[in-house]
Amino acid sequence: MNILLAEDDPNFGIVLRDYLELHDYNVTLCKDGCLGITAFRKGKYDLCILDVMMPEKDGFTLAREIKKLNPETPLIFLTAKAMKEDMLEGFKIGADDYITKPFDSEVLLYKIKAVLNRKSPVQPEQKEQNDFTIGQYKFQSNLRILSHPDSEVKLSPKEAELLKMLCLHLNDVLPRDLALEKIWHEDTYFTARSMDVYIAKLRKYLKQDPSVEIINIHGRGYRLCVHNGVMM
Repeated sequence: MNILLAEDDPNFGIVLRDYLELHDYNVTLCKDGCLGITAFRKGKYDLCILDVMMPEKDGFTLAREIKKLNPETPLIFLTAKAMKEDMLEGFKIGADDYITKPFDSEVLLYKIKAVLNRKSPVQPEQKEQNDFTIGQYKFQSNLRILSHPDSEVKLSPKEAELLKMLCLHLNDVLPRDLALEKIWHEDTYFTARSMDVYIAKLRKYLKQDPSVEIINIHGRGYRLCVHNGVMM
């Protein structure tokens, strides 16, 4: 996802840009509204985060120009003052959300995800995959049954969800934050430690086939690999 961030405070702007990029967003930082509208005309953005008070061109003016160019572009306003008049003005222009400085960066992250989810086009319904072959194992995710020629185990709901996500990301990284949000519904220190415990359980269940392993990708997530085997 590409985000246009217009923020005149250079230190705050850089910190916020780097934080969002750590969460896999591509961020273009502009220090005023004039540079912001120039960048918007040149690029394609899924979301714009605009500081209200900026030199050259304020956030409201920039937002109006963006909406003229693309009325569907989602907007989040940042402001140092929580005045009712300003908030009403922002929503009249078409703001999807409004956040007052200082704010918790994690709160902004969830607001961004909520806005992008609302704006995502509805995809045609597809048949969900529930049956997987993992080396010597058969996994029926809807029944939560992991079977091997010599054994069979009934997984817990979280174990089954996590293994299914790993299967769907076979030989690719399953991002830690994606799994935490989908299964645990929050990304915190405690839920991350809980997921580590479930990964250890899945490794134990899969140890009968040496060609199957779950690799820890430091700082990113986990990868389910099947070496010289079959995975469907």
